Amino acid sequence: MLRPLKDKAPKVHPTAFISEAAYIVGDVEIGEGSSVWPGTVIRGDSGRIKVGRFVNIQDNCVVHSDADAEYGDYVTLGHGVICHARKVGNHVLIGNGAVVNDGVEIGEYSLIAAGAVVRENTVIPPRSFVAGVPAEIKGEVAERHINLIRRTAETYARKAQLYREAGLGRLD
Repeated sequence: MLRPLKDKAPKVHPTAFISEAAYIVGDVEIGEGSSVWPGTVIRGDSGRIKVGRFVNIQDNCVVHSDADAEYGDYVTLGHGVICHARKVGNHVLIGNGAVVNDGVEIGEYSLIAAGAVVRENTVIPPRSFVAGVPAEIKGEVAERHINLIRRTAETYARKAQLYREAGLGRLD
């Protein structure tokens, strides 16, 4: 469901898939080929949230920020992620159930492990593998992580296309 708030309404690229069970409100932009799955809430009520190309925001995520926020291209937010990041670079995977708090910046080709809790205002360099509660940089992502990030984005882009072709999604 897409809802305007004051003078701002969500903008969704025509090739994006938005589940009819997702809720997107306010100053939000969803890019080409991206997908937003059931139970997800994206609230652009404290600043603009810009979601890049071929991003997949899986079931039951919450995306919000205390200021403008930008998500790069080919980003995955796994099931149940709560993300208040200010910036998420290209080719990032945030694992199921992770919590990313206000003001966080995540560099490109990084992987945040499932269940991690990233503290406020943390800056994560590119190609970082991050895990734990509280989250810490455990090392650099391996080539297998890069392949996982790529495969996940590609898989969800195909699923989104399948759902669109079946006439599913979007309640404006």
